Amino acid sequence: MTAAQSDIIASVARRQSEIDAPSSQIAHFDVNAPLHLACQQDLAPFSVAYQTYGTLNAAKSNAILICHALTADQYVATQHPITGKPGWWDIMVGPGKPIDTERFFVICSNVLGGCMGSTGPASINPKTGAPYGIDFPVITIGDMVEAQARLIDYLGIDQLFAVVGGSMGGMQVVEWASRFKDRVFAAVPIATTAWHSSQNIAFHEVGRQAVMADPNWQSGNYYATDKVPRNGLAVARMAAHITYLSEEALHRKFGRSLQDRSEKTFSFNADFQVESYLRHQGSSFVDRFDANSYLYITRAMDYFDLREGRGSVLADAFRGTQTRFCVVSFTSDWLYPTRESRRIVQALNAVAANVSFVEIESDKGHDAFLLDEPTFHATVRGFLNAAALKHGLGTAGNGA
Repeated sequence: MTAAQSDIIASVARRQSEIDAPSSQIAHFDVNAPLHLACQQDLAPFSVAYQTYGTLNAAKSNAILICHALTADQYVATQHPITGKPGWWDIMVGPGKPIDTERFFVICSNVLGGCMGSTGPASINPKTGAPYGIDFPVITIGDMVEAQARLIDYLGIDQLFAVVGGSMGGMQVVEWASRFKDRVFAAVPIATTAWHSSQNIAFHEVGRQAVMADPNWQSGNYYATDKVPRNGLAVARMAAHITYLSEEALHRKFGRSLQDRSEKTFSFNADFQVESYLRHQGSSFVDRFDANSYLYITRAMDYFDLREGRGSVLADAFRGTQTRFCVVSFTSDWLYPTRESRRIVQALNAVAANVSFVEIESDKGHDAFLLDEPTFHATVRGFLNAAALKHGLGTAGNGA
């Protein structure tokens, strides 16, 4: 066995350990409390893995739920147990940071269908004693939010001070604000949309087909074997990652520079730096993410449409809301361009909601919300501070 093969086996073992016995906190819901899914199936038992930061005040009024994007998890501000890297939003969440854990009690859970401790396709199906695989029911963003609401109930919190998230996390934010209007005081949907476009559905389908075309996928039943669909999932990640960046960001970082060579090889090796970068993104992603979870979560995003079941127009989804909103977009985001955020703002304005909107000038593309963007950070900090004052939490620096 080669060293590379040993590393692969070790990474798969670490990931399976996090699925079976996550190192984060976990809330279990037994067979007597099934989760009724949009597909009309009941899921029970099920679990939600989560991390918390800061201290919940006596009134339980300072809780912020952070909703993660497609490839993230509950480790928003702590070291990831598989990769060893800092939390995926460590730049935003922590003491003195825009989402200040010295003031707020921050909760972040792994979404339903995920692979870091919450119930998903890699979890054990109690009816068979084996992993669900593709027998796991197809889920929606609404189902993810219902599971999060169960977690918030479990923690004894009646109303969240704020729900914050970007990309798929932003979908969860607006779903929360529509589904649980009396439980969300403030909402910050970032770089997101009210429904998935046909273009984004198309990108996801390419990724899913890459996974399912990998012979190691084995119709989703690879868990009991020593083979996983690494190549297919890596290609899916590579294709998706391109959509998270902008042309300007790619050009600034790579241009047409060659990778560790002075001349083209006239082969299909990774001649260009950008090729090498994408291959690294693909291979490292496979070490921490489950292929079937990727299928289920992308499908949930594709099914997302906030209008469904709520009326004929988007504004109906927010009618009667008392939530305060801060909607944020980025100028170079072509995955969820500013027009998608404006659509949400217009719907909120149509029902006289309390909403502010900021378009951040950035050339970093969709991933700008994860990066060092001072104007964005100041926007979130300012909005939360103002909302906290209205919510009776006092001014920044005076405690919660």
